[in-house]
Amino acid sequence: MDNRWKNAIYSVILLTAMYVVWKWRNPEIPKEPIRIEGETMATTYHITYFDSEQRNFKMEVDSLFVLVNQSINNYNPNSEVSVFNRSAGFRFKLPYLYAPLKVAKKVYSDSEGAFDPSVMPLVNLWGFGQQKVSRPDSAKIDSIRGFIGFNKIEFNQDSIWKLDQRAQLDFGGIGQGYGADVITDFLRSKGIKNMLVELGGEGMAVGINIQSGKPWELGILDPNSTNDNQFFKAYVSLTNKSFTTSGNYFNYREVDGKKYSHTIDPFTGYPATRALLSASVFADDATTADAWATALMVMGHEKGIELLKKHSEIDAFLIYTSPDGLATFATDNIRSQIKINP
Repeated sequence: MDNRWKNAIYSVILLTAMYVVWKWRNPEIPKEPIRIEGETMATTYHITYFDSEQRNFKMEVDSLFVLVNQSINNYNPNSEVSVFNRSAGFRFKLPYLYAPLKVAKKVYSDSEGAFDPSVMPLVNLWGFGQQKVSRPDSAKIDSIRGFIGFNKIEFNQDSIWKLDQRAQLDFGGIGQGYGADVITDFLRSKGIKNMLVELGGEGMAVGINIQSGKPWELGILDPNSTNDNQFFKAYVSLTNKSFTTSGNYFNYREVDGKKYSHTIDPFTGYPATRALLSASVFADDATTADAWATALMVMGHEKGIELLKKHSEIDAFLIYTSPDGLATFATDNIRSQIKINP
């Protein structure tokens, strides 16, 4: 066999080997996604992802949500956070309490106390917990405010304890975002690179929507929506970003003809009353975004806009009332990805 034929055979073998390696590293991803959904944390979840192996992870996802709830669900009397609320402190048994506590501590500091998960006693006092109560009197509110403050709780990688034995934690302002992060991390560990994880309207957009070949597009609810007639004020396109929206659309209590927001202001002890109607936040993880959205609803759009200037890692889209009607604000990094309906 002359050298010309040898070279031709070697070239064919080399090209074949390169193609096999390329196919192994870049398996064809079907354009039809896997979709799973269910209920958890008093809400629903919807997950869409693309997988070359067409694996369905619903059983694993539901199992993870059970474990997360056993750590941070205030409505479960046997969860770790519920046990903590009744005790002076304890050692962690599950790996799902330390992570949200770390994020809570950072956002508590960065938001100058506007996000404060220690508001649990006020949440219960205003009837947004498990028991529905009448409007509390100001003396009771002032009394409880004396032991509100996340700085009254300390923790490390192993344990959590109280500096004031009356302190309690409420993960309602951070839990769904954290749940979405846990599921996103799990799917990433399985090699999923393109997915949309949504839990109660918040979650993570990772990669792109293979069907459209574009970033994931999500709607931001119009504050004028009702339970029976929901429509969008804006749309946002996201890749590798978390999303969450806090607002007082449907979650409020009405006492003596007056509506009270479910967002408790830790500084006053009363439900937050602001011109800000909706805060959509985008960050690298959904836990952080969830906490910041709560913080913005507490502080309002004016202080919120000023504080966001100091935190370029956080993007936000705010809807608020003005003398001319509804007004909006978007941070610079997210503005080009948002389409606002007139």
